Amino acid sequence: MALQKSPSVYDENVFKALDFVVSEARNYKIRVILPLVDNWSDGYGGKAQYVKWARDAGINVTSNNDGDDFFSHQTIKGYYKNHVKNMLTRVNTYTNVMYKDDPTIFAWELINEPQCRSDPTRNTAQAWIEEMALYVKSIDPDHLLEVGTEGYYGPSTPTRLQDNPNIYSGQFGTDFICNHRVNGIDFASVHMYPELWLPNGTSLEVQFQFVQSWMQAHIADAEGVLGMPVVFTEFGFCSNSTPRDQFLQAVYGELLGSAQRSGAGAGNLLFQVIPEELDGMSDCYAIVLTRDAATAGIMSAHSKKLQIINNRP
Repeated sequence: MALQKSPSVYDENVFKALDFVVSEARNYKIRVILPLVDNWSDGYGGKAQYVKWARDAGINVTSNNDGDDFFSHQTIKGYYKNHVKNMLTRVNTYTNVMYKDDPTIFAWELINEPQCRSDPTRNTAQAWIEEMALYVKSIDPDHLLEVGTEGYYGPSTPTRLQDNPNIYSGQFGTDFICNHRVNGIDFASVHMYPELWLPNGTSLEVQFQFVQSWMQAHIADAEGVLGMPVVFTEFGFCSNSTPRDQFLQAVYGELLGSAQRSGAGAGNLLFQVIPEELDGMSDCYAIVLTRDAATAGIMSAHSKKLQIINNRP
């Protein structure tokens, strides 16, 4: 069910469910990153829903399924800003703590996987990121803020375009370097889905080579160009067998290498771990730890190694 039924009109039961999630995370000492909107509809609306609300209100918008007017239309940007304010100033019904004052929330994410394919120059999405980063920080200057990008390189770094997974991703209207050279953005975000991004039939060896080069490029640019940490905020492999565990080990190996030398690689978040009770809602990326013992062991060992590195004197 969607949280927002229409601009600034919320399903209180859904909001209370989110309150509960944040409250439980607090009880278990888990930090959460909360996205403020999704690029994709996927049954929950996303940026295209904001455009639809404007159109239904009689406002002249030009974008259709892509929803790219979300990034430029003043009324739609106003819808988003109102939602941001409502989210950040929400008082949790379980903890009585306002979201913007809750340390359980590690960071806000402006938008999950932004793309503005109608403007491959990246100017439209860039202007939106700059405006919204300042707006979020004007309400909540304390929490960390990230964009939510997949990490595709764009026009500002033509020599890096070869590091993208395909020839199209440099035309998606985002630009890893420019998108993170923005006041208010505290760390870089990168996603990683080699079997989804690379051409069909790409061998496992080539996929793992891409993982290595993709991570190394972004860690190097986070260190040498952006001067900020980089978190691989989504990565997954659509398999329940040996290749997925090999993929995990490849990702964890690169991150540990960065951590050991105090580099910019600051963390990675696997998509996705679910409990057995939600197994019926799972997809090919889902991992049930109680059922996938080998995968759980790899994840646990990685966590312990990171803890040792982070506790170095």
